[in-house]
Amino acid sequence: MVKRKVSKTKKAAPKAATGHSPSVEDGAKCKVIGGTHKGKEGIVRDLNTSKTGQLTITVVQQNGERFKTLARNVSVD
Repeated sequence: MVKRKVSKTKKAAPKAATGHSPSVEDGAKCKVIGGTHKGKEGIVRDLNTSKTGQLTITVVQQNGERFKTLARNVSVD
């Protein structure tokens, strides 16, 4: 029986996924540039951070319709 040496290297800690622009804030005008709602625009209302660290926002369109999307899919005007 041959014993094998097991490498005990430490794994890097996962980074928080915050691909959003720092100017994403409540009341900012935005346009969705990716994802399901691509092409829609409106005003950022509710900001939340998910368990995985993703920033999610609620966007309210001019006609009053609301939808949720990830902040990384949004470009702020």
